[in-house]
Amino acid sequence: MAPDLEVVQIRRGESFVAYSHGYPFHTVRWHFHPEYELHQVVATNGRYFVGDFIGEFEPGNLVLTGPNLPHNWVSDIPRDTSVPLRCRIIQFGESFVDDATKVFFELSALGPLLESSRRGVLFSHETSEQVWPLMEEMMEAQGLRRIELFMLIAGVLSRAQGFQMLASASYLPDPSGYMSIGINKALAYIRENLTQPFNEADLAAIAGQSTGAFSRAFRRHTGMSLVQYVKRLRINLACQLLMSDEEASVTDICFEVGFNNLSNFNRQFLAEKGMSPSRFRRLLADNINAARAA
Repeated sequence: MAPDLEVVQIRRGESFVAYSHGYPFHTVRWHFHPEYELHQVVATNGRYFVGDFIGEFEPGNLVLTGPNLPHNWVSDIPRDTSVPLRCRIIQFGESFVDDATKVFFELSALGPLLESSRRGVLFSHETSEQVWPLMEEMMEAQGLRRIELFMLIAGVLSRAQGFQMLASASYLPDPSGYMSIGINKALAYIRENLTQPFNEADLAAIAGQSTGAFSRAFRRHTGMSLVQYVKRLRINLACQLLMSDEEASVTDICFEVGFNNLSNFNRQFLAEKGMSPSRFRRLLADNINAARAA
C-alpha cells in the first residue's frame, strides 16, 4: 500500500515543528513527508512500521525517521477508546540543518546520525530517558528556548550509543513513486496553493478521480473532509501571520490566507481556536509583554 503525504506546516518565525497528540489522531496512518521526524511514545503499546521494518513499541520508544521514509505507529487499545497523550514529535527540514551547519560547524557531528535516519533509527531506553524531559518542555517552549532545547536534544542524540537502524539497507524510499498516487498529488497541490481558490472538483481532476470517489478517498486518508482540512491549514497560517506581522490587520490576513469573507473567517477561527483572531493577537501581545517585564 502506498503511503500518504503528510503536509507539515512549519510556522513563520520558527525553524521546526514541535507538537504532541493523542490516539486516535489524523496523522496516525501509513504516511511520509520530506522532513526528519523525532517521535517519542509517551503512552500505550502497539506495533510500528518504518520502511520495511515492523516492530513492537512501548512507552519510551524513541525513533528518528529521515526524509520521505514511510512510517506509522498503531496503538493496541480497545475500539472506541481514546488516549489524550500518545506521543511527542519534532519535525525539521533538511534545509534547516544545512543552513544551521553553515553557521555552527559543530552541528556537522549530526551528519552520520541523520544519514542513518534514512533507514529509521531506534534509540536505547537510556537515550530516551535523557531526551524525555527536553521533549516534554519543548512542547510549550517559545522563542530562544526552543533552539536551546533543540540543541540539547541534538547533543544527546549525536552521542547516543547502541542505536539500531530499522529499515533494511536495500530499502530505498521513492517519493516520486508515492507522489504519482492521485490523493498525494492533490495534497501537494493544496500545500503549494493553500491561499488560492480551488474546490473538490479541481482536486478530483488532479487526482484523476470522480468527485465522489475523491471525497471518500480524501476523508479516508486524512480523517476529515476537504473543507475541514483546508480550513485547519488556513487557520494555522493565519495564526502564524497574527504572531509574526503586527502591522497586518485581521481583515488583510483573512484575505491573504484564502478566505473571501471576514465574518466567515472570524467564525471559523473561533471554532478552531476557541477565540477570535483579535483576542488571539491580544493574548499573544500580553504574553510577550509579561515575558519582557519578568
